[in-house]
Amino acid sequence: MSEIIATYLVHDEKHNPEKKAEEIALGLTVGSWTHLPELEKQQLEKHKGRVVSVEDHTKDEERKETAAVIKIAYPTVNFSPDLPAILTTVFGKLSLDGKIKLLDLQFSKELKSFFPGPRFGIDGLREKLNVYDRPLLMSIFKGVLGKDMDFLTSQLREQALGGIDLVKDDEILFENRLTPFEDRITEGKEVLRQVYEETGHRTLYAVNLTGRSFDLKDKAMKASSLGADLLLFNVFSYGLDVLQSLREDNEIGLPIMAHPAVSGALSASSVYGISYPLLLGKLLRYAGTDLSLFPSPYGSVALEKTQALSIGDALTKNDFCKRTFPVPSAGIHPGLVPLLFEDFGIDSVINAGGGVHGHPDGARGGGLAFRQAIDLILKGASLTDAPSNFPELKKAIDLWGYKEVAVKNG
Repeated sequence: MSEIIATYLVHDEKHNPEKKAEEIALGLTVGSWTHLPELEKQQLEKHKGRVVSVEDHTKDEERKETAAVIKIAYPTVNFSPDLPAILTTVFGKLSLDGKIKLLDLQFSKELKSFFPGPRFGIDGLREKLNVYDRPLLMSIFKGVLGKDMDFLTSQLREQALGGIDLVKDDEILFENRLTPFEDRITEGKEVLRQVYEETGHRTLYAVNLTGRSFDLKDKAMKASSLGADLLLFNVFSYGLDVLQSLREDNEIGLPIMAHPAVSGALSASSVYGISYPLLLGKLLRYAGTDLSLFPSPYGSVALEKTQALSIGDALTKNDFCKRTFPVPSAGIHPGLVPLLFEDFGIDSVINAGGGVHGHPDGARGGGLAFRQAIDLILKGASLTDAPSNFPELKKAIDLWGYKEVAVKNG
């Protein structure tokens, strides 16, 4: 029988996690069991949840409550093969039942077949950019609210001239009269075409797909018809199933970059909600995002390092679908490139906002500083070994400092 196995961290004041696990297994499936007539038990057997394991993780010596990791299997016959049904089954009303956190979901092979995974993924995006031997470099627009198209396109040009591979809209840049969605696509595309002709460097632009949920498909199709490169999507404002629908629509056919806005409300607590590796890793990948942004372990909005690394692993480890680019973000500057290499490897995206735009030489200088840092690390050299023809990197190190680690060459 096909099942999905949910892993939870529970804190039980009654100090009986085994009983708690059994209550969950029954409560989220057939309701009760012990007092049912034998015939009814036979009829409901294939719908009954089962406890897979209970592992005591209590660390509180006073034992005010027992912390345990429990695994429960839910028969897939109980729900339709979509994420709203799955999440409601394994965590719907349970999410209201005190200190309980959904850590992971193990999908059966049969259930995985209903999810698309990324359309392009790591390999497909590398092919679009013709970049195969280094992390991609991404930056964002800064201070564009209330500014016109000339301001936005001038920023885009400077970032592209700095060697940036991907430029994304700010997630709070919505439809507006100064920088309309369609104009951002067409005028941005022209700027990037000019830079490519001047330099031979290709930059892709992710435009923010926003609006009412039922208008998104038409808007995304329009973006595709205008030649958009990628879509940025605030997936947790809309829902994972909306992301999957956009991914599966062949008339859209664009790479999708998932922004983590609102995910903190779902995942930040250590005892409530859904774990970051599941939400920003596995579920986003299965639903079809090509790039997943998440807080880096280094900045002012830092995510705990183990969690950040676990997100990266969930996005890139072998599975039924293509790999998704991990994009650790926030607080990134050129001096952190050695650490980014060590923690996330080549198959990742280095994403910076202030670390690009805050450079003394502007966004172009910031982009060049990152590219120079990447080149040095690829050669197994220290950032302090920057040659004289890397002035942008030297200025960045003087401004932000650097983190030196032992990086393996190759």
